[in-house]
Amino acid sequence: MIKSFLQTQDWLDFQKHIGRKTWRFDNGKIRANIIKHDLPFRKNYLYIPHGPEINFNAITGTINNEVAQFVAYLKNLAQEEKSIYIKIEPLDDKVIELMHGFGFKKSFKEIQPHHSVVIDLDKSEEELLFAMHHKTRYNIKIAEKSGVTVKDSDDLEAFWKLLGKTTKRDRFGSHSKEYYKKLLEHFKGADMRADLIMAYHNDKAVAGSLVMTYGDTCYYLHGASDYDFRAMMAPYALHWENMKYLKKRGVKFYDLWGIDAVKWPGITRFKLGWGGQQVEYPGSFDRTILKIWYLVYKIARKIF
Repeated sequence: MIKSFLQTQDWLDFQKHIGRKTWRFDNGKIRANIIKHDLPFRKNYLYIPHGPEINFNAITGTINNEVAQFVAYLKNLAQEEKSIYIKIEPLDDKVIELMHGFGFKKSFKEIQPHHSVVIDLDKSEEELLFAMHHKTRYNIKIAEKSGVTVKDSDDLEAFWKLLGKTTKRDRFGSHSKEYYKKLLEHFKGADMRADLIMAYHNDKAVAGSLVMTYGDTCYYLHGASDYDFRAMMAPYALHWENMKYLKKRGVKFYDLWGIDAVKWPGITRFKLGWGGQQVEYPGSFDRTILKIWYLVYKIARKIF
């Protein structure tokens, strides 16, 4: 039933490892990783990433009764933790249709992107290349002619420096260096693993990506590049070599994770150029617990 690595026990263990309080609800019918996220003024909210997940085939009674019991559990937990609200981001439209009837309303803020691009790696290399935008194919050739090389790496320092340049240039946030360090250290297993892949030119790191592989899918979570070396098209070599490597490992899908033409137009064009299938998820929904504090939180988010 688990569709996303964000709903695995491994991910919940990692959240504990970085200091967050967590709970796992699992009655065989409804499953949810619940993570407490701190807010200013000693407030917090409860977050269910890519969940909850509902096994409709396992429910023999009234579905509304099952969901009602689950929501009651969440509300009690939120009240105990003095949480302002509960945020869910399910992958299944049917789940949110049910949860909407229990007070979950569309949120003004999303954590996980609700649009992505997924590439089918079961295709041959020739088919993958044919599906790409012609500029993407062209840029792969430029990277090859420029002598860009790609390999697995443990050089977090180099990736961190590239990430600093990228976030400043593209104006988006990142996690702390310690977060990435713990992520790479924690996920080294065969079932779920994080890898740092770097692109080099004359032994200088010019691009990097942090990916997570779970089941038959590899997720491109974080990427960075050096704008001073943009003419070498290193990110194109990085992803193409990774796709070929994943195919050899038997991985079936490459999820480029998030696109948004308004927030990240350049990143979105880059990801769409690989010719994958666009996927849309329901998005983010909140259940308010402390109404006045939730209103204050919404106003503060708009101001800051």
